[in-house]
Amino acid sequence: MLSRIASQTARRSVKQLSQQTRFASTKPAFAGHSNKQATAVTAGIIGATALTYMYVDASANMADEGLHPPSHPWPHSGPLDTFDHASIRRGYQVYREVCSACHSLDRIAWRNLIDVSHTEDEVKAMAEEFEYQDGPDDNGEMFMRPGKPADYMPKAYPNEEAARAANAGALPPDLSLITKARHGGEDYVFALLTGYVDAPGGVEVREGLNYNPYFPGGAIAMAQTLFDGVVEYEDGTPATASQMAKDVCTFLAWAAEPEHDERKKMGMKATVITVGLVALSVYLKKFKWAPLKTRKIVYK
Repeated sequence: MLSRIASQTARRSVKQLSQQTRFASTKPAFAGHSNKQATAVTAGIIGATALTYMYVDASANMADEGLHPPSHPWPHSGPLDTFDHASIRRGYQVYREVCSACHSLDRIAWRNLIDVSHTEDEVKAMAEEFEYQDGPDDNGEMFMRPGKPADYMPKAYPNEEAARAANAGALPPDLSLITKARHGGEDYVFALLTGYVDAPGGVEVREGLNYNPYFPGGAIAMAQTLFDGVVEYEDGTPATASQMAKDVCTFLAWAAEPEHDERKKMGMKATVITVGLVALSVYLKKFKWAPLKTRKIVYK
């Protein structure tokens, strides 16, 4: 009886030992296999998604999003570069004579042009060419008065409904922040103004629209507005279409960020001060504090 119990106990111990050995040998292999399989599946999903985007939806997305505009070396694009203020003045002239017929510039007041592109007397004279509603007067009635430098640029249309009615349902956007609101900034605006071409074969543009590959969807309600000689510059610069597009893009870039030049000037001052403070701290650390920190005190 005792031998039978001993044999059963021995068999049970051998069985448990074999199970533990089997689990010990299979668990790490199973976990590694599972991790490799999960990695392979994840890589396959990512690769399939990328291939689908590149080869299946690429053409549709390009048409929907528009061509990516080429990058141009703008005079103000460098970290230490400022605006070309002569170009800003010419760009304002292009905006006033061409763009302002449809587009507003709500966030820019006449006074913002002073000492940027025009003198104070020139700005006052330009503002007085327009009439603004003011009041009420002593009789409680509204009246019209000449513009002042504190007034904002006049709107092309009195309200959104009038703007849509005059443009076949399309709403001309305000240009105050257009270079910040569009991907590509002034590069996009320049490409849009100079990118009008005939629609390629197989592309239909409905009546009343124009084909421009840089505009999302390719069909834009705004017709081409810049042609050689449409504006006569005061300084005698040849008014080619590309020159006018460059100038008005510079003006709109300034309108979106009037503090651009001052910001870079303050950045230079802050850089100089920071470098001076760092140099002073290094000097104090090396020649003043280090000897005190490393000195030894010996007691006799």
